[in-house]
Amino acid sequence: MSTFCGADCSKCGFNGKCHGCSETCGKPFGGTCIAAEYIKIGGNDMFRKFKKQIMSEFNELKIDGLPKITELYCLCGSLVNMEYTLPNGTRAKFLKDENIYLGTQVICKDTGTCFGLVADMDFLLVCTYEEGGANPELIVYKRR
Repeated sequence: MSTFCGADCSKCGFNGKCHGCSETCGKPFGGTCIAAEYIKIGGNDMFRKFKKQIMSEFNELKIDGLPKITELYCLCGSLVNMEYTLPNGTRAKFLKDENIYLGTQVICKDTGTCFGLVADMDFLLVCTYEEGGANPELIVYKRR
């Protein structure tokens, strides 16, 4: 398989589930891949600029306890699509399992809590959760 972004598919845990980036025009799981979309439009330079912009937007949120974000990774939606309890008691997911987003995880060693950050062209999402994704809490969901 070949990719638009240069990822090494041989190291991926999705072998057999992913249908390849180039082979699917940037939709390896059937949904949109943020990296492929930007690379198809303006090449790797445009994608790097987009990542830098997203990191800046996350850092501008100034969330207590969240360190400066210096890197984002392409993440499969099925790995980061947590279900949150809303104020009215209903539970909801905000992502699509088949999409690939930009994001990262930041582990706070002193509390054991993790920050999860996810973004695409339309939104920024920040949550906290415990080990293994337990007790996720939505901190920010912001349209871009």
